[in-house]
Amino acid sequence: MFVVTAAFQAHPGLAAGFAASVWRPALSFAQRQDVALLDSLDTTPRARIDIAPPGPNDARTLARVRLPPLPRGRLVDDHFRAPEFSASVMVLVAPDLPPEQIAQAPHGAPRAEAAPQRAAQLPPIPASPRAVQAGARLRASLSPEMLKSFDLFLYVSKAAEGPLAQRMYVFQKEAGGALMPIYDWAASTGREKHEVDARGRRSFTATPAGYYELDPRRMYRRYRSASWDKPMPYAMFFNWERQGLATGLAIHAASGDDVARLGSRASAGCVHLSREHAATLYSLIREKYRGAVPRFAYDRRTATMHNDGALAHDRKGNLVMADGYKVLIFIEDYGGEDVVAALF
Repeated sequence: MFVVTAAFQAHPGLAAGFAASVWRPALSFAQRQDVALLDSLDTTPRARIDIAPPGPNDARTLARVRLPPLPRGRLVDDHFRAPEFSASVMVLVAPDLPPEQIAQAPHGAPRAEAAPQRAAQLPPIPASPRAVQAGARLRASLSPEMLKSFDLFLYVSKAAEGPLAQRMYVFQKEAGGALMPIYDWAASTGREKHEVDARGRRSFTATPAGYYELDPRRMYRRYRSASWDKPMPYAMFFNWERQGLATGLAIHAASGDDVARLGSRASAGCVHLSREHAATLYSLIREKYRGAVPRFAYDRRTATMHNDGALAHDRKGNLVMADGYKVLIFIEDYGGEDVVAALF
């Protein structure tokens, strides 16, 4: 080894030639033999997957962004030893499009059999006293620009206790500008504790109070949190950037043990709903509330988007608009007042 090392140091080109002519071929041969040995012991049925670029009838699968060109390729195991299980499968990977965009497919275009089904929406409920109280609180907090620019309002109380606490109230704007309560659901916000997530990072599991919009690029029926290693069904992420990074705050369905904790502080920062309620809200927003919305003001010094209700304006004083969902979320630490006690 000493002689070989001295020779390589004296002649650098010799090392490159040895690696190309001896070491790499030997390593490649050893890898092929290893794969062949493992495959000979593995009798699991396998399938071959052919990947093809989108065809002329696949225009409905193209999102609002240009997709990179996809060359024709094939994923196949060269050491496949069970031809009786062989099969070719065409796979079309498409974004999670809203139902109305799927319905606008070109004439004659085949419908994807695996298209997500529309979740059944729950009927609106009669206004409860606490929903009326939450509506008055929400209405008083809205500026004229906010009331004019949005059509659906979500009021979330992150308070630990009180008649309004740990609930989401959904309000629909009427033609005259009145806010009509349509849903009153149990919810869960952040635990408000210093904790360590599944990746070993310290974090404060709080739901920040403020005003938020939804990010139209991050709406998922199925999603999984990388930080906490938990499923997030019907995830609707906030369009909020903090310190230059898009935050992971979202509204989504609770899962596992968190379902039984609805109505109390139980999340890592997101707003939890029951699966049925999250599916209803997800479908309602996607189907009826897409449109141009004002952007919140942005602090370039801290690279953080305002969540105090300040909207962005151009030099002429007009609102800066962008494509999104006409939905405004208002979260505050207010548990409400006892209506009966207030009468006395």
